[in-house]
Amino acid sequence: MKYNFDKIINRQDTNAVSIDGFRVYLFDNKDALDLPCPDSEVIPMWVADMEFATCPEIVDALKERVEHGIFGYTEIFKTNFKNAFINWAKSRYNWKIESEHIVTSQGVVPALYDLIEYICKPDEKILILTPSYSYFKSAAAAKGIDLLTSDLVSRDGSFFMDFEDIRMKIRNNKVSLFILCSPHNPTGRIWTNDELKELGELCLKNKVMVISDEIHCDIVREGNRFTPLAKLFPDSDQIITCMAPSKTFNLAGLMFANMVIPNDELRTRWIKNHFSSENPLSITAAQAAYAKGHAWLHELTLYLDHNFEFLKKYLAVHLPKAVFTIPEATYLAWINVSAYFPEEENIALFFANKAGVLIEGGNMFVSNGTGYIRLNLACPRSRLEEGLKRITEAIVSRPA
Repeated sequence: MKYNFDKIINRQDTNAVSIDGFRVYLFDNKDALDLPCPDSEVIPMWVADMEFATCPEIVDALKERVEHGIFGYTEIFKTNFKNAFINWAKSRYNWKIESEHIVTSQGVVPALYDLIEYICKPDEKILILTPSYSYFKSAAAAKGIDLLTSDLVSRDGSFFMDFEDIRMKIRNNKVSLFILCSPHNPTGRIWTNDELKELGELCLKNKVMVISDEIHCDIVREGNRFTPLAKLFPDSDQIITCMAPSKTFNLAGLMFANMVIPNDELRTRWIKNHFSSENPLSITAAQAAYAKGHAWLHELTLYLDHNFEFLKKYLAVHLPKAVFTIPEATYLAWINVSAYFPEEENIALFFANKAGVLIEGGNMFVSNGTGYIRLNLACPRSRLEEGLKRITEAIVSRPA
């Protein structure tokens, strides 16, 4: 490989959430935390960013921009950035995006908070699939909008939408917004075109707007294909698409995302209510990612594919009661370990205290996640091996 994904990079004292902030985000009761090792030896496998350095071509672009030396008020005036993003979507997904439909945000989550306020009236409801990214619930709660959930159905380790349940909840409640995660976090499903069409038709027929969070769309297993929901409904202006270079290129800290809003009224409101100045380094990084990041991303996905194969084989040998299917997308593994935890407990706290490994338990994903853990596999193989070894030893040593 041209790029080195085996390099261990020390992130301590960089204010990284994964290692400097885990006490705040993972453990409300810090007194219950009794790590078996110093922080420098803790293995973070929880928050959804990578333990890999970003694409060197992005770093080079940032260095050049920093050398310019001026970081004054900046907006996207030139066509370079939008063209890079449009070409990215065209080359990877054969999806044509209209330049005037693109707006930017400091991230998908901040955008979600604002869009909910613009779309939903106080007496209306939001529908999501569960298990779910927890900020979907937090965003609805922050805006005082009631949240409905539809549990995904598990079949042999894969997950499917329950369309009868979705249909019933839309028809029997005043649902005005469906927030879709595509590919799905935490299960890693890439919804088929048939699934997306059925969901889209159901929502549009019932005048339910859709926000499709597609932040994980670029990271797919070899041989799989991702389709943006909006591509299947080119004549509709009721689907908002959220994409970003943050997950793909490990740029979350630069706080930059793309929002494709075809609805003129909603897009006008967005522009009117948002200060348009952007971080100049964020624009530089995003443009370089979309223009020059294809080769790096290809090697990254191959490395991740091998990590997932390693995990699958490791679990089969060392934790055979765990239920796991390699996900079609994302760098996150959703593993059912309920056979080893017959009673509900704080699984994240257990693995922190007994293994020195930071993971997220299924209870952190709104609902329908009891007995699961989510592991971040975007890390060097040596760190993955050590993390799995510690996890296995902690489980095996549990009192019967």
